[in-house]
Amino acid sequence: MNGVGSVSELEKHSIKESALHHLDGRVKLIILLLIIVYAVYTTDLLVLVVMEIYLIALLFVSHLSFKESFKRVLFILPFGGAIALFQPFIHPGTIIYTGPLGISITYQGLMFGLLLMSRLVVSLTCIVLLSSLSPMQEVVNSFRRLGMPREFAMIFSLFIRYLFMFYDELHRIMHAQKSRNFDIFNKKTTYLWRMKQLAYTIAMMFLRSYERGETVYFSMLSRGYSENSEIYTDKNKLASKDFFFIGVTISFIVCLEFLKYTTIL
Repeated sequence: MNGVGSVSELEKHSIKESALHHLDGRVKLIILLLIIVYAVYTTDLLVLVVMEIYLIALLFVSHLSFKESFKRVLFILPFGGAIALFQPFIHPGTIIYTGPLGISITYQGLMFGLLLMSRLVVSLTCIVLLSSLSPMQEVVNSFRRLGMPREFAMIFSLFIRYLFMFYDELHRIMHAQKSRNFDIFNKKTTYLWRMKQLAYTIAMMFLRSYERGETVYFSMLSRGYSENSEIYTDKNKLASKDFFFIGVTISFIVCLEFLKYTTIL
């Protein structure tokens, strides 16, 4: 299964060779979170466009596929983009178009919707970039080294591991169903029967995950795991390239803010 949301595909991209891939995980995490925070803070559309161009430049430096990266952005975009699409119709302001049934579009709502959509695109590009630059376990270790509580780090680490397990289990179930000519979108079978088979699949996933969870837990206990166990994290120090990337990104954000207030943008 080679879907856009495949976690295995994300891991393949995260082990590529580039200058950004070799940066410390904490640096990548902090910088991309900083960009997301600034994107949410700013109200200037042109600033958001420039930030997206900067992220596209980072994709180019990282030797990542623009097509695959934006496929992932478009895959996640509808989950939050629907909120932005409704803004022109519900936000009060100057009416610029009136349609049937009294539905009207306001200028202020249209601009606010564009602002929300631009923020969302920048934030999702950051998330896709982070997931493509860092293996998921490295992200967990970065959070832990930045002070995440031990309990949260353990839960996050197990969540990452189970994500791959669920993907593999679902792949096996779907492959078995396909070998038996089952297709949930097949109109030749009744809707209720297809929903029944889907319910069986969900129940099977639940039972398998419960059984696998018990197996993993007992395996952890047999290796000495307890509530006081610590997650191993390496102690690498920040290199000059890490400080250079931090400096470039912070300087970029400061310049954007300065240019915004001097009305150049």
